[in-house]
Amino acid sequence: MKRFSLIASSPLRTPQILPPRVRHVCHYSQALRVSRNDSRQFSQTTRRISDSIAFKKYTLPQNHNPGSAIDLPAKMSAAQEAPRKRIAYVALGSNMGDRIGWIEKACNEMDARGIRVTRTSSLWETEPMYVLDQDRFVNGACEVETTLEPLELLDALQDIERSLGRKKLIDKGPRNIDLDILLYDNLTIDHERLKVPHIGIPEREFVLRPLAELIPDKPIDPSRPWRLTADYLDALPPSKTPLTTMTPLSSHHPPIMALNPSRTTHVMAILNMTPDSFSDGGQNTPSDHTTLQQTITTLLDAGATMIDIGGQSTSPGTPEVPLDEELGRVLPAIQLIRSHFPPARPVLISVDTYRAGVAAAAVAAGADIVNDVSGGSMDPDMLPTVARLGATICLMHMRGTPATMNALADYPPREGGLIGGIARELVARVRAAEAAGVRRWRIVLDPGLGFAKVGRQNVDVLRHLDELRNWPGLQGLPWLVGSSRKSFIGRVTGVPTPKERIWGTAATVAAAVQGGADVVRVHDVREMAQVVTMADAIWRY
Repeated sequence: MKRFSLIASSPLRTPQILPPRVRHVCHYSQALRVSRNDSRQFSQTTRRISDSIAFKKYTLPQNHNPGSAIDLPAKMSAAQEAPRKRIAYVALGSNMGDRIGWIEKACNEMDARGIRVTRTSSLWETEPMYVLDQDRFVNGACEVETTLEPLELLDALQDIERSLGRKKLIDKGPRNIDLDILLYDNLTIDHERLKVPHIGIPEREFVLRPLAELIPDKPIDPSRPWRLTADYLDALPPSKTPLTTMTPLSSHHPPIMALNPSRTTHVMAILNMTPDSFSDGGQNTPSDHTTLQQTITTLLDAGATMIDIGGQSTSPGTPEVPLDEELGRVLPAIQLIRSHFPPARPVLISVDTYRAGVAAAAVAAGADIVNDVSGGSMDPDMLPTVARLGATICLMHMRGTPATMNALADYPPREGGLIGGIARELVARVRAAEAAGVRRWRIVLDPGLGFAKVGRQNVDVLRHLDELRNWPGLQGLPWLVGSSRKSFIGRVTGVPTPKERIWGTAATVAAAVQGGADVVRVHDVREMAQVVTMADAIWRY
C-alpha cells in the first residue's frame, strides 16, 4: 500500500455538489516526480512535459476529508507499471579504421543493452564537415525503441562509444564511432548536456539524408509541424560531391557504392554444384577437388569478382534435395576457395540458397553473401538468421515457388502492372528483412528475371530497370541482374540451346549495366567480363 496526503488551501464548500477531485501521479519518470490536479494550469514548458509522459489517475471520494491520508492499492503503484516505450532516432558516424564495422558494432551493442534498433537507414559516404583535414565519413541513422529517459539514453550511448574505444581529442575531429540523439519522441529538450531536436540537423546533409529515408514525412521541430524532414533536405544546396550509399560485401573487399556514377560493375560467376541445373548441371562435383580448383581459377582469371555457389536447382519441376545433400554440395566448394586462394587474391563468395540452415553453414565456412531467390519468403528462419549472421543478403523477386512461379506471372494494370508489382513486392520484402533485424545497408535487390516472369516480361524488366532503382522505398539499394542463358533470350533470338545464347546474353548484360545494375550474374565469364568492361566505359564515368 502507498499512503498519500491531500492538502487543501481552503475548506470545501459542503452545500455545493462537487465532481470527484482527481490527482494524477507521474509514473514515467522517477527523476521528474511530477504530479498535477485537473484544475491546475501549467506553464507551456511544464505542459509539454506533462502531455508527453504517463500519469496514473486516482479519483478521491467526495466525502474525503482534506488533510487526511488515503490508502491506494499497491497494484496501482508505479512499481507495477511497465516502463513506457519511446521512439528515438540516433545518428551513426565513423571515419577511422573499419568504418562500417564500427557502426555495426555500435548497433549490436545497442540491441544488447535493450535499446532495440528497429530500422536503419542506408549508410552514406560523406566529406568531412567543419574540420576538413580528416578522412571521409560513413554516416547513417537508426530508429530505436527504448524505455530510457533522454539523459539515460545519452549516458548509454556515450558508454557504448567509450566501450568501443572512442577518444575525443578534437571537437568534430576524427573518431571511430559517433552516436548522437537526433530526435526523442515528440519532445523538445533544452539541457546543458542534450538538445533535442539536435541543433545541427537542418544544415547537415549527412544527417538529413539518412533521416529522410526513415521519416521523410515527419516534422523535426514540434513547434513547426508543417515543415517535414524531406523539406529540410530539399532546402539544402546541392553538395559538391554527391553522396552515395555503401553496401558492405566483406571485410576484404570494398563496398558497393550504388549511387557513384563511376562505379565498376561486378561480374558474378555461376558455380552450379548440381547435377540437374538447366544450363550446366553436372559439370562440377564436390569430390573432384582438382577439377573444381581449376574451374574456380579459370573463373577468376576470366574476370569474375564474385562466385555464386549453388547446390539446389531452381528450374521448374526440379525436386527439392534434402538439407544434408545441399550442404554436401556447397560447403566443399566454399572451403576449397578459402583454403586455396590467399588473402592477396580476395574472392567474394555468394551462396545461392533459400534455406536458413545452408546460409548459416555457408557463412560459417567463409561465404560473404546469401543469395536467396525467394527473397527470404520460402524459409521463415532465413531473414532472422541473416540478421544474426550480419551477412549481406540479395533479395530476389519471385512469386510462389520454383514449381508454381510460372503460373503467377499476371501483373494487372490496376495493381501497377509489371514494374509496379515487382516494386511493391520488393518493398514488402525489404520491410520484412528490416523487421527481422537485417540492416538496410546489408540488402541487395534482384528483379528476378525468369522467376514469375515469362517471355517479353523479362525484356520489359530490363527496359525499366532504372525505374525500379528509383522506386520509393528502393532508392539507394544495389541491384543484381541474372539474365545469363535464360529461356526468354532463346525465344527472342531463336537459339534453343542454353550454352549457345552467348550473344543474346551479352545484349542483356549491356542493358543491365545501362539500367544501373551493380552485379551481373553470368555463366560465360570471359565474354561477359569484356561486355561489362565496355559497358562501364560507355555508361559509368
